[in-house]
Amino acid sequence: MGITLMITTMMLGVSVPALIGKLVDSIEPALLTGDTNNFIFLVTVIFIISFVRFIGAAVGSYQLGKVSNQLEADLRSVVYNHLFTLSFSFFDKTQTGQLISRANSDIKTIQMFLMIAPMLLTSLLSFAFAAIYMLSVHLTLALASMIAIPLVFFLSVKLRRLTFPLSWLTQARQADVAVIVDENVNGQRIVKSFAQEMMQVNLLARPAKKLQWVQVRSVDVSAFYNPLIENLSVLGSVLVWVYGGWLVIEGEIALGSLVAFTMYLMMIQMPFRFLGWMLMLEQRAKASAGRIFEILDEISEIRDKENKVEVEKLKGEVSFKNVHFAYAEEPILKGLSFEVEPNETVAIVGQTGSGKSTIIRLLSRFYDVDKGSISVDGVNVQDMGVRNLHYHVTQVLDEPFLFSVSIRDNIAYGRPDASMEEIIQAAKAAEAHDFIEQTSDGYDTIVGERGYTLSGGQRQRLGIARALIVDPSILILDDATSAIDVKIEAKIHKSLLKLLNKRTTILIAHRLSTINLADRILVLDEGEIIASGTHEELLRDEPRYSEILSQKSTKEIVEEEKGGKEETDEEYGKKDKEMLVQGSPDDHLKEVLMSKEASLPFAGIPPEMLDKTNALIEKEPDFSDIEITFSQKTLLLKLLLCGVFLRLINLDLFLR
Repeated sequence: MGITLMITTMMLGVSVPALIGKLVDSIEPALLTGDTNNFIFLVTVIFIISFVRFIGAAVGSYQLGKVSNQLEADLRSVVYNHLFTLSFSFFDKTQTGQLISRANSDIKTIQMFLMIAPMLLTSLLSFAFAAIYMLSVHLTLALASMIAIPLVFFLSVKLRRLTFPLSWLTQARQADVAVIVDENVNGQRIVKSFAQEMMQVNLLARPAKKLQWVQVRSVDVSAFYNPLIENLSVLGSVLVWVYGGWLVIEGEIALGSLVAFTMYLMMIQMPFRFLGWMLMLEQRAKASAGRIFEILDEISEIRDKENKVEVEKLKGEVSFKNVHFAYAEEPILKGLSFEVEPNETVAIVGQTGSGKSTIIRLLSRFYDVDKGSISVDGVNVQDMGVRNLHYHVTQVLDEPFLFSVSIRDNIAYGRPDASMEEIIQAAKAAEAHDFIEQTSDGYDTIVGERGYTLSGGQRQRLGIARALIVDPSILILDDATSAIDVKIEAKIHKSLLKLLNKRTTILIAHRLSTINLADRILVLDEGEIIASGTHEELLRDEPRYSEILSQKSTKEIVEEEKGGKEETDEEYGKKDKEMLVQGSPDDHLKEVLMSKEASLPFAGIPPEMLDKTNALIEKEPDFSDIEITFSQKTLLLKLLLCGVFLRLINLDLFLR
């Protein structure tokens, strides 16, 4: 509807110059005869057409804006929905900032182009109608006015080829900046804890400088070609007034025809005045579309089979048979086999990097095994529906992710229909009820981004409550109480003991107090089960089990004996930083992350543009030694100059 209205108003607009020409020609007869009827009639018609054009343009612009924004929303929904279908291996190799950039700024670029593109269509139609009129009035004058069009077309094609590599690289460098900003914002507690503010600022300097470099190159191109294209069209105007004026003097055409001719010439020139800008926007949209479709074309490694099995209720039997798995071709599990009986509680202990967390990721089918099989109640997890499997298998991680909503909503995340009574019951079982009641708004307290308004131990307790409320058949606790006060942990364990015998539970544990909850303990070493038994049996028969327990520091043991203390948010952040520095060979994700390119290379580039884009990247300076330095005087001077410039612009607009 919007395009139809714009085309209709364009066709009405095409008639206006011809009517104005007739209006000019009607002035002299009206002066000589005193008959103004024709003059008044033409003025009335022009006024009515202009009013109808205004209404049509307003409604058409509104409809186009509405449609383009709806397309933006739909495309963003498609991208977000597709992201949720992708496997963890995709997110291991793709940085968050890249995804945010593509899902936001790239989609916005496409929306802007969709909003403006119909205007180019109507301008081209106006060009066609105007050209027909001009050729019908005077062939030679029309051709003279269009003399610059072939040159403008050639320059436009040249501009398009120059613009695409710059547009693609601009989008890629914006994503690089988004990656650093995202990490700096999310890791601000760690940054401040280690006084590394300037280091992080300087990390941003390199991608920011690269972005600035490519933007300046874009400005260089547009600063030359856009004015050239625009001013070439002025050449036609000069020829029309000079040659057309002579034709009027010679009596070959009427003055009104010359006036109409110049107005139609403006219609012809209009597409070319905006052509350079439109081409740059089109190329940016094309590059953005390529980057978005690269995500949409990504196929998840974890997919449901056509004949997937949907299990309504699980007993909780778990079986690993000869399981092999590797991260980035680095073997982690090597022929792992073990079984867990229904309602049994099993603890898995091992050195850092032995593969403990990998086991639970495979059980939840975040990844598929390379060899062997994992089954639940005799059903291979690869045969089960992924959502159905996740409904029955729930994890509580050592650092639970909390959403920036209320405590109540975070606990009930897996069961939004849970009653307040059930939420409180789960919170009490996790020993979270008392501290929740002490917060400003109780269960309605907003926890802030990622729950950082709470301590590490409080977040862990909410994570446990969130898992308990869904009542899973298989519960996995991955160091879920590592940041909790030992006395509070003892109370949680007391509550858990009443619940664990109703479900199968797998514990990834370092604390002896947590290990003691298990009916059986599996000792994992270099991806293989080397021993199985109770705590007493393993202490007696397996020296490596004793070595694992002896890794606990004297300070930790003393704190446990004294009752321990719950880690503050700062201490928890420091521990996270130390773990990051030391690395976690358990899943080898650090190596994967460190090897990732900041920009996914050549995403969405047409083959004919690949060489030009590659050549542009090779010309790009490295900026490896650049640092950001702050000068208050320089900053104030720049702000002052910007303020003066804005004042001058406002004054110029006022005088106009």
